Amino acid sequence: MKLYFDKRLKDPTYYGQQGIRNGKKVTTRSIINFGKHSELLKITDDPEAYVRQKIKEWNDEYRVGRVSYNITADFNEKVQKTDNPASASTYLNIGYFLLQETMAGLNLKKFFKDKTSDLKITFDCYTISRFLTYARILDPMSKYGMWNKKDIYYEQPQFDYHHILRFMDVLESSYDDYLSWLFRQSNSIVERDTSVLYYDCTNFYCETEQADHEIVDEVTGEVINGLRQYGVSKEHRPNPIVEMGLFMDRDGIPISMCLHSGNTSETTTAVPLEKEIAKMIPNAKFIYCADAGLGYTDIRKFNSMGGRAFIVTQSLKKLSNTLKEAVFNDYDYRLLSDDTPVTINKMKTFDRKDQKNLGLYNDHAYKIIPADKLVDLGLTEEVTLKNGKKVQRKAKGNLKQYIIVSFSRKIMEYQRTIRNRQIERARKLSKSKDPEEIKKGPNDVKRFLKRIVKTKSGEEADIEYILDEDKIAEEEKYDGYYAVATNLTDPAKDILTISKKRYMIEECFRIMKTNFDGRPINHRLENRIRAHFLICYTALLVYRLLETRLNRNEGHITTQNLITTLRNMNVVNIHDVEYMSLYNGSQALSDLINLTAMPLDRLHYKPKELNRLIKKYLK
Repeated sequence: MKLYFDKRLKDPTYYGQQGIRNGKKVTTRSIINFGKHSELLKITDDPEAYVRQKIKEWNDEYRVGRVSYNITADFNEKVQKTDNPASASTYLNIGYFLLQETMAGLNLKKFFKDKTSDLKITFDCYTISRFLTYARILDPMSKYGMWNKKDIYYEQPQFDYHHILRFMDVLESSYDDYLSWLFRQSNSIVERDTSVLYYDCTNFYCETEQADHEIVDEVTGEVINGLRQYGVSKEHRPNPIVEMGLFMDRDGIPISMCLHSGNTSETTTAVPLEKEIAKMIPNAKFIYCADAGLGYTDIRKFNSMGGRAFIVTQSLKKLSNTLKEAVFNDYDYRLLSDDTPVTINKMKTFDRKDQKNLGLYNDHAYKIIPADKLVDLGLTEEVTLKNGKKVQRKAKGNLKQYIIVSFSRKIMEYQRTIRNRQIERARKLSKSKDPEEIKKGPNDVKRFLKRIVKTKSGEEADIEYILDEDKIAEEEKYDGYYAVATNLTDPAKDILTISKKRYMIEECFRIMKTNFDGRPINHRLENRIRAHFLICYTALLVYRLLETRLNRNEGHITTQNLITTLRNMNVVNIHDVEYMSLYNGSQALSDLINLTAMPLDRLHYKPKELNRLIKKYLK
């Protein structure tokens, strides 16, 4: 603050003026009226020296954050008029400062500078990338909606909507390089644990009723499918879909992703993406972990070479009769906790209400069954037949693997509780006489119904539906059992622990779809759709990096609490003198402050403090 008075006047009024640098605007504002010269003579012989001393004391207090000033309120004053079609809120979000603190480690400013050095562009790709990522986490909406609300951020970014579209074209043109860059740079933020790579696929519905047309390459004649295609999906919606494959590391942080047409078989997507990851992580030796749908023989064979290994869920129903017999015979089972021999019959019959059996109730029984398999090596060998004739045949090799079967009494009771409810619903449906209403599905309660046709000679057939007791008994055989296939010889407990963390990749998809609103996609061109998912992927990566840092710093925040806290961290401008917080404290905020050391838990902020804070992470 500095002294201001009109020296031309005989009886000037002394003011304390504060210099304001609010964004790009520089101005001064009188914040203290010390009074007229004649009034101050009543308390001091030298009013000017007196006021200068007061200003010095005020500046000393301002430096340590303790000041007071007068604000005059005119309740007849109206809000500032604008030409906007709708009124906008004047609050500003500073929660994204915490995201930028993590995002700065990705060094995307250098990436986009290198990629656009030969392009004639008039916009800042890094700025657009940052705010598209923030918006996907804090306020997910269409690109136009984000551009329309970009003024809610403290920095007040300046770019046009068509700049966003041009940026998306630049981003998609560097698809593979961008994903590789994100992985390499993320190691400087969090040390990545790539000893286990989890893989899964999901589908995103598109906002169209028509699939993309096929394109025929005029040179090679290759038929290229459009990205949006009809395909098999759990929800059975009549819309084209885009398929996404995602690899994550042991901490649940994404490593890379791939996008495919909706009619692409997910079993063909894992190996090509693994090869790309092998380029990102030279000489990598990791364990491939996935569910049964992504654990086919070719995938297991690929991950049995080059120092890699696999752990995939194994369906017991699809095992050979010999292996099923080995699973259900009650020999060689041991407790997972201490390797004590145990029988499945004992696990099923002990009194679980007895406190002595509580440990057994929470434990698992397991058995390891060798299950080697002959596989096609992709080579041919010369074979001499009995008649002396030589022929070329496909070479076969032995795929070394084990089936680890576990059994849990707790899981068995849970599965039977669910099935009993389904059977009860099926019993009520059995009274229906309309065959069209009885359509069985693999997970539908109607699978327990059996169609019985009774007829007499010359009479119309009488159709009846009854419970299929054989079907129910067959399903009950598998209650409580769980199996994985692996080529590792590590302890079963360690292998099953790795497999159980597959839920984290499902959580990644849930965050992307639910919290970040990955759909609707709102784009038609394939390169824009791919760029859209790159933005969603970046948001997921930034979020997971921040979450992992919190967990390692002994602070755990749920996804909803973390995002809600960041969204609610808004401030309001008070006469250009200060910014006042519009949010309160929370455990989530405290953990974030402890992690980042960013002083964002105050009620009042100096404009220059916020400016300095964000510039620190924009270098």
